[in-house]
Amino acid sequence: MPATTEDGGVTIATALAFDMGAGSGRALVGELKRAPDGASKLAVTEIHRFENVPVQVGKHLHWDILRLLHEIKRGIRKAFQAGYAPTTFGIDTWGVDFGLIDGNGELLGNPYHYRDAQTDGLIEEVGALVGREALFRQSGVQFMPFNTIYQLYAMRKAASPKLEAAQTLLLTPDLLVYLLTGVPSCEFTMATTTQLYDPRVRQWNKALMAQLDIPSRLFLDPVQPGSRVGPLSPEVANELEVPAIEAVSVGTHDTESAIAAVPADGGAFAYLVCGTWSLLGTELAEPLLSLDTLAQDFSNEGGVGGTYQLLKNIMGLWILQECKREWDERGGRQLGYGELVEQARRAAPFRSLIDPDDARFYGPSGMTEKIRSYCRETGQPEPDGEGEFARCILESLALRYRQALEQAESLTGKRFSGLHMVGGGVQNELLCQFAADAIGRPVWAGPVEASAIGNLLVQFIAQGRCADLEEARRLAAGSFPVLTYAPVEGEAWNRVYTRFCDMIRS
Repeated sequence: MPATTEDGGVTIATALAFDMGAGSGRALVGELKRAPDGASKLAVTEIHRFENVPVQVGKHLHWDILRLLHEIKRGIRKAFQAGYAPTTFGIDTWGVDFGLIDGNGELLGNPYHYRDAQTDGLIEEVGALVGREALFRQSGVQFMPFNTIYQLYAMRKAASPKLEAAQTLLLTPDLLVYLLTGVPSCEFTMATTTQLYDPRVRQWNKALMAQLDIPSRLFLDPVQPGSRVGPLSPEVANELEVPAIEAVSVGTHDTESAIAAVPADGGAFAYLVCGTWSLLGTELAEPLLSLDTLAQDFSNEGGVGGTYQLLKNIMGLWILQECKREWDERGGRQLGYGELVEQARRAAPFRSLIDPDDARFYGPSGMTEKIRSYCRETGQPEPDGEGEFARCILESLALRYRQALEQAESLTGKRFSGLHMVGGGVQNELLCQFAADAIGRPVWAGPVEASAIGNLLVQFIAQGRCADLEEARRLAAGSFPVLTYAPVEGEAWNRVYTRFCDMIRS
């Protein structure tokens, strides 16, 4: 029976989303409610939060996958203990990483972390073997050092016995679903992050795998977001003392789940998924595999509803997070992001700028010195104090957003009226305002929990509660607040944008 809630609405469907990023994970319950006036609303409640801490073992950095499995189990149990009754669950995570399953169905070791150093230099090596242009036309994916193709090539170069023992490769969210259900699967959006999937024919690129001596037997045929995988295994359901709720392959790449929740009102739109990484792009019906797309360093990733996302990976708030970690460790206290933003607001504008995508900013540790070194090399004053560092990072990100937005417009021949920003980064109001000033157009910020919301929306499509992605986005637009930031300092940003572009080109 549908449950009547305190606000007078009736809960007509419930789902459970696990949204996991590089540093933490959350379990959120989504309730689809029908108000007395007949309107539908989505209510989301966080019921469990946990850390996601990688583990260094010798020379390699790994994910602690069994700890993540344990926390997901806790989230499932907590949902039922709190009185919710989800009928489905879905898991979204970061892209590219994977686990290998042997012939007995068991996991062969902890998966490598995408920041592990084993792939250093392999973009160039694989590019020389295959040809950079040929590889892009066969994958449509931005050349990033952590892509699955380079991880597997690194394992092959190291003569890893895991590749010989493995029977199946499962990307991270599919691996976690497998450990809960016993059903192996491969979801489409995640498959397209590997650089081993050919979007022209929508199949795995087995010829490329053979060329690189990567065993094609490892790869399952991808399924579309919204596909039902299977129920919790009897062992897991009994362990948790819960019903055998069913796993749904959502847009398991967290970026694609976030894009599914963009409250766009139809037509062409540009988005920015803002968090540790920033991903700016637009939604297309087909991938854009031109050499201009390659030259502009854009990627084509599969999306929900059979779409493709033309997007660019930008380093994002990772740089500020690493600076904060350094300051916290040095000062012996936890510096709040609100305090950092306020210090940045008071700092002098446009004093120092960086290219957020400079390779030095990719790795952890020593981030403040990396910023200083970049400024020295480019003839700029070095930031002095936390506020100047934070302002440098936020202004540089906003300028990079403008550059990527203009590149997306050049590639597609479209002019976007503004930018939808979604994800946790939109809680940084100064960054949102800087983005609006930099692009000279409005920024619509929200929802914050975009990945989890998109995860839930796809589950409600699978449950038959939403007809399609368009209807699901209307539900998101009517359920969560969106703040509008209008540009207020356009001329100053136009001047500094020219300086920023010249600096990056030099």
